[in-house]
Amino acid sequence: MKRRPEPELMDGAEQALAYAQADFSESNGLFMRLLAEQQPGPLRGARALDLGCGPADIVRRFLRAYPDATCDALDGSAAMLEHARAALDPLPGVAARCRLLCECLPSPTLPVAHYDLILSNSLLHHLSDPQVLWQTVRQTARPGALVLVMDLMRPASAGWAEALVATYADDAPAVLRTDFRNSLFAAFEPQEVVAQLAEAGLAGLEVAVVSDRHLAVFGRLEEESRPQINANERK
Repeated sequence: MKRRPEPELMDGAEQALAYAQADFSESNGLFMRLLAEQQPGPLRGARALDLGCGPADIVRRFLRAYPDATCDALDGSAAMLEHARAALDPLPGVAARCRLLCECLPSPTLPVAHYDLILSNSLLHHLSDPQVLWQTVRQTARPGALVLVMDLMRPASAGWAEALVATYADDAPAVLRTDFRNSLFAAFEPQEVVAQLAEAGLAGLEVAVVSDRHLAVFGRLEEESRPQINANERK
């Protein structure tokens, strides 16, 4: 099935509210289980970057699971970040370790070779140019940093997409059903993601199908995967 891109930003108030109120515990729980498999021990002093954080459910789960870590959480939608802040504020022990950033990719303000973990859930399919995500991974991660990117996987046919919508969003508000359908059409197939990683110089990362509608990219960033920083860039 041919890919059909969708808008990059989910910045409408109704859309942001629907996502903030939705129950994504199944998929977000899967993300956290994948992270625990890749990083079974504590993350003392680790600095994480969450790209496309939305209403920050992954951020909250991550900071609760790893109480010695911090996280910069980036999203281009101010409406989404309003809900993220509202969710974090009642949790002072979590909120103090999270910095919310309203920015789009590529971001000129993110530090180079800084983060110990790069996390992203359900951002990739929103991007018209997936390389902005992969190049951000290369630029911001420290050598040996753990990368975990999970996203929807494009079904083989429109009929399969409709079956997934009926299975997982039948009782959801109309805006969520529509967005889920559009996101399935906008998602990438695993072999497309493999090609993206090769183009980005991240071929060492693994691509795996992790559910009937999700794929994941994971692994550690090797030294040669990072872009070289010349003397002028260090100033």
